[in-house]
Amino acid sequence: MAVALAACDAHIEIPDTAMRPGHVLCIDGTTLPYSEYEQSGKQAIGIVFDTNPDGKTEGYGYAVYLWDIAPVAFADSLGVEQGTSADVEAYDGNTNTSALYQTKETTSPMAKVVFDMWQYEQSAYVPSVAQMRLLYAAQDCINPMIEKCGGTPLPQSDENCWYWTSTEVEGQQTEKAWLYSMGSGAIQETPKTKIHKVRPIITLNR
Repeated sequence: MAVALAACDAHIEIPDTAMRPGHVLCIDGTTLPYSEYEQSGKQAIGIVFDTNPDGKTEGYGYAVYLWDIAPVAFADSLGVEQGTSADVEAYDGNTNTSALYQTKETTSPMAKVVFDMWQYEQSAYVPSVAQMRLLYAAQDCINPMIEKCGGTPLPQSDENCWYWTSTEVEGQQTEKAWLYSMGSGAIQETPKTKIHKVRPIITLNR
């Protein structure tokens, strides 16, 4: 009996499997610390940058795609309100991107290319202004992991740092949407027919 009790009192190391920013998102939907990912044989497609610690965002957090999408326009033409919330505080990139994709009066090359990029049923979308702010805040943590996985780190200098968000400008929805600078965290209202880069994200669910 004494032996049994001694065994029960022994310290056992339990792996910490909690998802954290910097973990690797794989094509099959699993998220792994990089050390486990290296041994897994799985294919990386994104890096976790937010885990919804305050319960204000969607799902269990967000991952960012490893690569930029080539520069495209927000819309093919001006004069059409495309149905985004135009709320720079809302974590609604998924809803916004769907609205852009479904607008009949004009096409959104940006939304189309993001919808068409997935082959494994994940739902990527263009982040809103608020989601880009989360991504900007996590750059120092996630950029090394993006690079380790063969992706393109997010630019932290002023050169080539502007990305489309999926948020139209309040009061000017027919003409302009917000760009976001990954170099400074600034936003810039811009005509929707201009060409800029896109960095898709994905909501993490279980």
